[in-house]
Amino acid sequence: MILAKRPDIERFLGSPDKTIRAALIYGRDMGVVRERANQLSKKVCDRPDDPFDVALLTDGDLDGDGARLEGELAAQSLMGGRRLVRLKFATEKAALDKMAAEALTRHAAGELNPDAFLLIEAGNLDRNSALRKAAEKAPGAATIPCYEDEPGDIARLVREALAKDGVGLTSEALQVFVGRMPKERGVARQEIERLALFLGPGSGMTATPKDLEDFLGVEPEASLSDAAADAFGGRLAEAQAGLRRAAAEGEGGPAAVRALGMYLGRMRRTLTLAKSGAGLQEAAKASGVFWKSEREFLRQARTWTLPELDRIQPEVLAADKACKTAGSPDALIAERLALQIAGRAKRLGL
Repeated sequence: MILAKRPDIERFLGSPDKTIRAALIYGRDMGVVRERANQLSKKVCDRPDDPFDVALLTDGDLDGDGARLEGELAAQSLMGGRRLVRLKFATEKAALDKMAAEALTRHAAGELNPDAFLLIEAGNLDRNSALRKAAEKAPGAATIPCYEDEPGDIARLVREALAKDGVGLTSEALQVFVGRMPKERGVARQEIERLALFLGPGSGMTATPKDLEDFLGVEPEASLSDAAADAFGGRLAEAQAGLRRAAAEGEGGPAAVRALGMYLGRMRRTLTLAKSGAGLQEAAKASGVFWKSEREFLRQARTWTLPELDRIQPEVLAADKACKTAGSPDALIAERLALQIAGRAKRLGL
């Protein structure tokens, strides 16, 4: 059983199907993988931190001891509750991948201890992974791929977490904060907790962009959003340098392409609204342009046209697809796209 849609994932994590004996949670963002694994472990095991009920393994434990995983899955709980076998799988060794796949298949079929639950956390497994194939095929297993958070996912995470502490952000401040957030879920949560402390838990404060200036303390020119603005403004060198700084800070190629695509989307919406009769500045505000970026954005909007945006849209889509291909040089793909956009902007006179 493959669970790819958020509602299905949340439903399963909140109330796992009793017929499911194993789950594979994998993806590039190990923060999301770990968070979902922790959530599931609390549902399938009464005492997820009790060593008598839980066996914690790594792929290193399996290397040289091929029977270790199946042995743990066949064992009974010493305390009488449901046993949890949790495997953190980070290897690329084909032999261990196959070994884990075989153990999952047998356990999902009920051949070992049917009252035990196998929970595997893994990195970004490709389609050739025997473990991934086995989990997707087995009726008694659930497979949960964890994709990189979209801006909307991060925004929701921020709103929900801050609300628990009785603080919040205006829509403009939320846009700024999300644009500066690290993409790894675990680190992102730490930043949200730090922001809540900065605002004062229980204070009821709703912060504005100005309130965040002291908290953020980051170089705006190094952000992906500003790199996108440089590209659409025809500043080739600045766009390239901005993307490389962002990459050094941990921002991957897919995130860079997404930032360029989002900028294109704001520009398209602005020009569409203006074509319908709205003032350009009014259209930019309606499109979510941050007030500090408004002057430069309007300068660009007076030069770009909808037909020109239509010409680069296929390039953005192609780059997005290429970045998500396993083994692709995603940083170089994003950099090339930014240079293509900047070059076109230069030809338009920017």
